[in-house]
Amino acid sequence: MQALWALLIRDLKSASRAGGSLTTLIAFYLSLGVILPIAIGPDKPLLASLGPALIWTGVLLSSLLGLDRIFVADHDDGSLTAFRHTRLGLSAISFVKLIVHWLTTALPLIVLTPVMGVLFSIDLDTLFAVMLTLLLGTPAITALSLVAAALSVSLKRGAVIAPILVMPLAIPAVIFGVGAAKPVLGAGQAETALLFLSAMSLVFVAFAPFAAALALRVSQE
Repeated sequence: MQALWALLIRDLKSASRAGGSLTTLIAFYLSLGVILPIAIGPDKPLLASLGPALIWTGVLLSSLLGLDRIFVADHDDGSLTAFRHTRLGLSAISFVKLIVHWLTTALPLIVLTPVMGVLFSIDLDTLFAVMLTLLLGTPAITALSLVAAALSVSLKRGAVIAPILVMPLAIPAVIFGVGAAKPVLGAGQAETALLFLSAMSLVFVAFAPFAAALALRVSQE
C-alpha cells in the first residue's frame, strides 16, 4: 500500500511540474465554451437545450489532449520495464495511473463546468445534473483512455492513434451522460440513464487496469 501511495504522489508531482499540459487542457475547454455559443447564435433557449451535449463533447475532446502523459514518460525513461519486476504488478500501477489521470484531467474540467454553464445559459438545476453525470461518467472515459494509452505507448504515432481509439468507445458514455442531464426527459428516463452511466464507469474502471497491464506487457515484448 505504501508503494502505491508513493507512486501516486510521484505521478501527481510530475503532473504538477508539467503545468503547460494543464494550461492547455483548460484553455481548450474554455475556448470551446466561447466559440460554440458564437457559432450557434444568440438563441439562449436553443443554447441551453444543447448545453449538456456541448459540455460533454467539450469534456471528451479536452480529455483526449492528455493521453500521451499517462505512460509515455515512464516508457521513455525505462520505468515501465522496471515496474514489471516489482511486487506491485502492472495492473496495480495502471490503476494508480488511472486515478492520477482522472485527478489531473477530468476533475479540473468538472470544476470549470459552472463557467461553461454560464456561457451556455444553463439553469442551475441542469448545471448540477450535468456536473453529477460528469462525476459519474468521466471515470469510464478515463478508463478507456488508460487502455488506449497502453496500447499505443510503443508506437511512433501513439499520440494520434490513442484518441482515435477512445472516441468511438466513449460514445455510449456521452449518450447516457447527456440523457441523464437533459431536463426534457422524464425523471424515470433520466434515472435509468444515470444508472447505466454509473454501471459503465464501474465496469470500465474494474477491468481497465488489467487490460492496460496486458497491453503494456505485449508492447514490451
